[in-house]
Amino acid sequence: MNIYPKFKIFLIIYLFAIFNPSNSLSNEKFNEWLVSFKSRAIAQGVSKETVDSALKNAKFLERIVALDRKQPEFFEKTYEYLDKRVDEKRIQTAKNLLNENSVLLEKVNTKFKVDKEVLVALWGIETNFGVNKGKVDIISALSTLSFDNRRPEYFEKELIILLKLIDNKTLKYESLYGSWAGAIGNFQFMPSTIQKYGINFDEASDIDLINSFQDSLASAANYLNTIGWKEKDKWGFEIKIDKNFDNNLISSDSRNLKNKISITQLKSTGFKNKNGSEFLIEDKKEGWLIRPDGEDGPIYIVFDNFLKLLEWNRSLRFAITVGTLSDKIKI
Repeated sequence: MNIYPKFKIFLIIYLFAIFNPSNSLSNEKFNEWLVSFKSRAIAQGVSKETVDSALKNAKFLERIVALDRKQPEFFEKTYEYLDKRVDEKRIQTAKNLLNENSVLLEKVNTKFKVDKEVLVALWGIETNFGVNKGKVDIISALSTLSFDNRRPEYFEKELIILLKLIDNKTLKYESLYGSWAGAIGNFQFMPSTIQKYGINFDEASDIDLINSFQDSLASAANYLNTIGWKEKDKWGFEIKIDKNFDNNLISSDSRNLKNKISITQLKSTGFKNKNGSEFLIEDKKEGWLIRPDGEDGPIYIVFDNFLKLLEWNRSLRFAITVGTLSDKIKI
């Protein structure tokens, strides 16, 4: 076998990486940032021992910056995003997991009053039921995003919290692998979310959101319960619009849902279910009209629980997808 062509390709890639000016400059500036960040972390109460040990292998990961610039929930159309994540395989897997974990789910529901279908749907959409928890070094990911200029304050705050969680032995440094954005475990919790809502439900020595499904499920339920989830209340549903309806009453911005409207008002203005039937929901119930794709695409009426899903992930398409999957797996 002739190895020289492969060797030449490897050599070209290696030399490009070494002598690529922009890459070298980024690494140099990152290392400068890292030195100053260590001082800030210590000043905010993280021990020097934790700072030195946790950050000793921190690296600038250029691909993380690229991923941060193109998140699918903000670029894919609603139906495209939905179809990829709510297919028959995932629906059946979710139903099976509801049955297999019925005792634990009931225990969690009794304590936190969060619908079991919503928890399993979140698990399915976040990590495909734990299959895709991520293998990225969280320290390097958060360091890269803290150094980057898009949202440095947010990610540096998360990195400081993560170091404090390591410092107080809430998390083990060795287990910190997850998503490119710095999220950890079955439900992809950011460090601040772990700090606020993490639960040691299996009574082990630490909170383990990667390997302990009990801790993971209870923490997710605690999160939703704390922010005001209403058990057995609808999140929303897709509707059919009358052509003459005022489009200014429909929101496409997840941070600015406007013009709350009642089911009675919707009926009077020609709205129906997606299939053309009348709404089977109390007339006094109020919600918001949303259309994630702007001037085209599907329209939904959403209620208070939808806003809680937006607190979890500030994406209309993400929240719609979790709600849709939860509806389809009700047994």
